[in-house]
Amino acid sequence: MPITQLLVYATLLLAGVWSYTSGKLTLAGSVTGAIVGFIIFTGAGLACFILLTFFFVVGSAATRFKRDSKALMNAGDTRHGRRTAAQVLANSGVAAILSLLNLGATHVSIYPFLIAGSFAAATADTLSSELGTIYGRRFYNIITLKKDTLGLDGVISLEGTLIGVAGAFAVAVIYALFYGWSILVLFVIIAGFAGNLIDSVLGATLERKGIMGNNVVNFLNTAVGAVVCQLLLGLLF
Repeated sequence: MPITQLLVYATLLLAGVWSYTSGKLTLAGSVTGAIVGFIIFTGAGLACFILLTFFFVVGSAATRFKRDSKALMNAGDTRHGRRTAAQVLANSGVAAILSLLNLGATHVSIYPFLIAGSFAAATADTLSSELGTIYGRRFYNIITLKKDTLGLDGVISLEGTLIGVAGAFAVAVIYALFYGWSILVLFVIIAGFAGNLIDSVLGATLERKGIMGNNVVNFLNTAVGAVVCQLLLGLLF
């Protein structure tokens, strides 16, 4: 077995144990995360596995950052405690599906590019939500563009949006390190921004009304990131 494969499997095992024992994920969430990681690595390769790892590490750090301050502002994570399997799939399920599709690819595949778009959207959403509440100064409803209450679904800030773009940029850089620098790097950033934007729109409308849950919104956010990459790629060919 190649050393890279051994290291990935060891990482999955250790990450699964650590995420459960540290209280980040439920047992089902930890097992689901390990399975998703295995699928992404097996189906789409090391680069996409690193994108998953980057999202998990950065997202976890952003969630923990000044959590007490977020709670005081009533803007912290409303789903306190361990993350569930459903939440894991909401953020990485699209990437797992694309990785399975990539297994059947017989030519140069676009699936890793689409996976990068999905993680760019997931990263942008997580960072803009978690850090925007700390560094944001003025908060607006994404639909009306009028001032709104910090912490409500669909409320954004300029600072949070820019932090989200920075997160998408980081994902795009990781993608470029494996697949080269091209216009596709810009497409990944745009996809991350678009997914984050749609997430806010859905939050301000369907989620606020109780029609759609947060997990569904997050899943659609990542799906939009992948779809935007596909649409932008279509402009080139």
